Amino acid sequence: MAANGSPERIELLVYGPRKPTIDNGFDDGFVLHHCEQLADLDRLAPAVTGKIRGMAVTGLVPCGSAVQALFPELEIISTFGVGYDHVDTGYARDHNVVVTNTPDVLTEEVADVALGLLIATLRDFVRADRHVREGTWATRNFPLSAGSLRDRTVGMVGMGRIGQAIARRLDASRVPVVYHSRRPATGVSYRHYPDLIEMAKAVDTLIVITPGGASTEKLINADVLAALGPRGVVINLARGSVIDEPALIHALKSGVILAAGLDVFAHEPHVPEELRALQNVVLLPHIGSASVVTRNAMDQLVVDNITAWFAGKPPLTPVPETPVEGR
Repeated sequence: MAANGSPERIELLVYGPRKPTIDNGFDDGFVLHHCEQLADLDRLAPAVTGKIRGMAVTGLVPCGSAVQALFPELEIISTFGVGYDHVDTGYARDHNVVVTNTPDVLTEEVADVALGLLIATLRDFVRADRHVREGTWATRNFPLSAGSLRDRTVGMVGMGRIGQAIARRLDASRVPVVYHSRRPATGVSYRHYPDLIEMAKAVDTLIVITPGGASTEKLINADVLAALGPRGVVINLARGSVIDEPALIHALKSGVILAAGLDVFAHEPHVPEELRALQNVVLLPHIGSASVVTRNAMDQLVVDNITAWFAGKPPLTPVPETPVEGR
């Protein structure tokens, strides 16, 4: 209790980019502190770090053991996005800290972008746009695109919520779908390949939508790309770490595969010059869920998880690695 007998306010850290829905989403029972980058944590006084009970992590800022250890009273980390490989969930679990993410509310948006990126990559939409804008159409027709959805089989790398939503769109487009994951997905009728190389040999298109982290780092490597072959197309909306970026650049430059569409990169926002110079790749600035309506829903879910927790209720979307009961 505070000295005047009123309930003591709960102190939260908003860690990452400022977002109005999150900044304005908590009532007067909360006190918010803000740090946009890892380096900003150094300016927090011990009197503050010792009182932080919740964290709203609003971007891909590091939230490893060293960060979490700064806050001895931490109970919950509510992180923005489906992926949470920037959060050390093992450390959180060992210290009875609950971690939540924001699944479901972005599933359809990301699936829309995946299909759009696939078609734009196959049909050369970006170069076609430049062809018109630069006035070249007046002197010569745009060349036929080398790729098409019409003669392709897609291998999904990952078959979670978003993977299944992408597969539904491919079904509607009459494109055959198979998938690779560590184990078969429940309730999914598509053919499952336990071995990624074998799937790559059997398809000509990979859509990567698997979680990031150590277990999937450089999962799409030179061997997978070689197995995919010269008609091969890679679409990545997972994490940049899932693809061996130098191997991908080599494959694109040398004709090992045909093309790629990328929404994520190994060291974003820094994209290698070699990749930016290639004409057979479409590059997006990590915008899979980046519409106003979807990002607002994700931000609100960050707030709602924290609000529920401190109201004595279970968090809405806890990740499986951390205990719901927490402290």
